[in-house]
Order: sequence, then C-alpha cells, then structure tokens
Amino acid sequence: MTDSKTNNRVKIFDTTLRDGQQCPGAGMSFERNLEYARLACELRVDVLEAGFPSASQLDFEIVYTIAKEITHASYKPVIAALCQMREQQVIRTIESLAPLTSLKLARLHVYLPVDPQLMPASLGELANNKSQLIADLHKLVKLAVDAGCEVEFSPEGYSRMHENFDFTTDLIRAAVEAGATIINCPDTIGGACEIEGSEYFVENMKKHAQIIKKEFPKHEITWSVHCHNDFGLAVQNTINAVFNGPARQIEGCINGVGERAGNAALEQCIMLIKQFGSQANTKEPFYTTIATEKLQAISDFVNKYMLPRQPHGPVTCDNAAKHSSGGHTNAILKNPLAYQPFDPKDVGKEVTFLFGPMSGSNHAKSIIESFDYLCTEDEKAKIAQYIKDYYSQRRKGITDKELLHAYFEYRKPIKIEGIDYEQKNNQGKITLHGQFFENHGTIEQDFFEPNSGLTAVKNMLEKKLGDLQILHQENRSEIVNAYPSNSVRMIIIDNDKRQFEGTGEDEDITIASIYALIDAANHAYIERHFSAHQLNKI
Repeated sequence: MTDSKTNNRVKIFDTTLRDGQQCPGAGMSFERNLEYARLACELRVDVLEAGFPSASQLDFEIVYTIAKEITHASYKPVIAALCQMREQQVIRTIESLAPLTSLKLARLHVYLPVDPQLMPASLGELANNKSQLIADLHKLVKLAVDAGCEVEFSPEGYSRMHENFDFTTDLIRAAVEAGATIINCPDTIGGACEIEGSEYFVENMKKHAQIIKKEFPKHEITWSVHCHNDFGLAVQNTINAVFNGPARQIEGCINGVGERAGNAALEQCIMLIKQFGSQANTKEPFYTTIATEKLQAISDFVNKYMLPRQPHGPVTCDNAAKHSSGGHTNAILKNPLAYQPFDPKDVGKEVTFLFGPMSGSNHAKSIIESFDYLCTEDEKAKIAQYIKDYYSQRRKGITDKELLHAYFEYRKPIKIEGIDYEQKNNQGKITLHGQFFENHGTIEQDFFEPNSGLTAVKNMLEKKLGDLQILHQENRSEIVNAYPSNSVRMIIIDNDKRQFEGTGEDEDITIASIYALIDAANHAYIERHFSAHQLNKI
C-alpha cells in the first residue's frame, strides 16, 4: 500500500473541538471554540472536526458558526461534524454544515460500532440485525452525499472487531458504494499494539484497503486512523498506520487531550512525520502541509483554556526545549541542536535554560549577559557559586529574574545588616553595620539639624556616586502582630538623569527610608559599573 504511485501526503484531522472536549474538564465557551478554530486555520490543518451538532443547540451553533466563518477565511480547511447513525442526527448535522456545502468543504462523520463487546452495549437488540445496520448505513451516507457533504465513516471499535471482520467489510463496502470517500479505522478503546501480529488493526486496515481497491477500482478512498492513548501507544499506533499501512489521514488532538487517557497528540505525530517521513520504506517521503511554527501557539491555547499539559512532555511542553544541566548548557550555547532532536524554532519555540544546582558557570554567564550585564570569564565561576548558595534550598531551579536578583546581591557595594539611629536636641548619629563600599564593620556619621539621618546617608552616598536627587518617596504603615511596620518605596535620579527604585522596611520610618535609599543607590552603582549598555556609551 506504500508504493511509488501512492500519494504520501498525510492529511491532519484535528478533533480537539470534538473528541478533545469530550474529556472531563476540557469544555470551552462558545467564543473559545471560535478562537481555537482560527488557530487551527493558522496551523493549516486539513480537516477540523468542529463538534457534535445534534448533541445540543449550543453544539449546533458552534459548528454552524465555525462553518460560516470559514467561508470568509483566507485558508479554508474542511469542517467535519460527527453524528450517530440516526436519520434525524444526520439531517441536523447536514444543516450545521450548510454554509460550506457549496464550497465542497463540508464533511459528515458518521460512526457505527463493530466491536462485539461494544455493539450490544451501544445498539441493544439492533446489534443482532446486521443486515439492517448495513442497509441503514448505505441509506444515511447517500442522504448526506446527495445533500452536498463528503462522508467519513468510522467502524467504531475497529481494533477490537475480532470475529466481525466480514461484517465490518460489508459496512465499509456499503458506505463506499453510497458515496463515502473517507474510511476511518479507530482504536476506540486504546488497546491496540503491534505485538498482536496478524490481529493488529493496521494489518486489518491493509486487508480492507485491498478489498475495497479491488471492488471499487475507480473510487479514491482516503484511509484514516484515530487512536486513543489508554496504553500510551496512540502516537505509535498512528504512525504505524501511516508508515506501515494505508492511512493517509491521521486524527488526533493538540496536546493529546480527549476521552479517558486522551487521543494521539497531533503535534507529536506531525513532527515525527516531518523528522522521519523521508526514512520510510517508500520512494516518496511522507509529509504534511502543516505550518509547524504555529504548533506552540495552539498548544499553549489548549494548555490555558482546556487542560493543563505536563511540563516534561514532548515537542511543545514547557521543558521540551529547556535545559539546566551544566554539560548540556555548554554544548547548546555552541550548537543549539547538540541536545535537541529538532530545532525548537520549527514549532515556534525557543531553547531556554533553567538555572539550578547542576548548572554551570557558562549558563549563569549567558543569562546575566542576556540582561546586558557583565560577567567575565575570570569571575563567572565565583558568581555562579554565589547564586547557587543564595538559592541553596531551591533544588528545582530558579527563574532568570531570580538569578539576576542574586547577581545584584553579589555586585552591590553596600550590604547593611543593621542601622542604629539616634537624635538628641540639635544633633544626631547614624550608625551602619556591615559593608559600605570599601569600609566594613561599623560606619558612623554625625549630623546636625535641620538635616536628618536620611540626609546624612545621602551625603555619604554622594561622595561615592555623585549628586543624587530623591524624586519620589511613598510610605506605607501597618500593624503586624501588634508591632508597627513601615514600608518605603523610593525613586532617585543620578547625574545622568537615570531613575532607580529602591525599597526598605523597618519599624522606624526613618530607618526604612534609609534602607530604600541604599537599595536604590546599589542599583545605580551596578548600572554604572556593570551594565554593558552603559559602559558602551562611555
């Protein structure tokens, strides 16, 4: 089924809005459904299954509105809608797709169980009347085709049909005879595995494809596959159906959402075809026409509005292109593909680094320099170790902004551990304990009215930093555990008219203000001496 005459383009059938929303907790609002449809158009999916219009009036409106909106879209996928094999459902589904029938972009997707366990549970006594089921399928498929829809038929539970192979053949035969052009062979219960050998559903797909090709040589039939993930094999089974079987359409959901354990994750299937499509045992490579650079955006949408994705998943998950190991970081900084199987930019993602206990000095250096601050080769190891010690309890890693905060702690020339403040009559004294530039220990400064302790410290800072102006000071007081607490936010301006913000807290409002002034002064000093941008201007 995969000779050189076969069209090896693999069409992508996105059922995130239908099967995806059947997953508990994954339902979205009317508007979110429309937003997703627009993203799916940007991704350039071939088919978007918009819902189950006969389920409710809201579901009908969602499908109908998407179908209507697609008529005006620059890129127009086929819009599919699912229904059971009931005449009223078929009619209702045709109505929901009406805006697209003249454009030949409307697909009615009908299903009927063939799994011997599923049939009586789903169909009751009708399960015993197979000839009637075959006749009904033919009638309803023809009804939809005559109404201008293309039809996809799914023998539900195909991977567990067992003794119903011939019955399934009769159903497929009836659907094709009535005008169906897409036959989908689902692993509905997610239990298929290639270890099954001749009973593996892909092997049965090949048999059915051969039968239909022989009986209907003039019919162009697209074979499709729809796999669930109950054993974690949905992606593998989907790819097998393409690379080793007749499937030229794959069905699934973004991020693998869907009933129970979910569906095949489309982003994984798409990238596997892109990566290995040319290595298949065919003369022509398998390929899709998906805009893969849009995968991250639509994955993020599903993560935000449907179901959260796990951070360590493949392709589009948060950690898929994030590194923290020192050895990995060093290699990736030289070659982005050193520890990546494909370029993350292919899916709209960037390589990122999370600094943690196993990270190296080059990692710290790269992050610091990305913020435009200096970290020389001679000092990178010392700085990296300081950052690790500063966040010694953060075994899961720190954000880039947290790393920069620790870098500032390392660089700041003033590190005050305590402040004593006293004032009597017309004079006072401010005592700083800690480090004040090159001075360590106790640093004292007298002052006289009308000046204050804040003015005294400002004068001390100006001897090192030049003129400083306090532009704004904002005070907030509250009672915490029966004790007063004062928070101060202060903005200062240096000689170059640059603004710097500092904060401080203490029971005493003056001391809180001094802490805020020192914090702002530290930022001014670091910007002046360690900002690559500022140094380049000198």
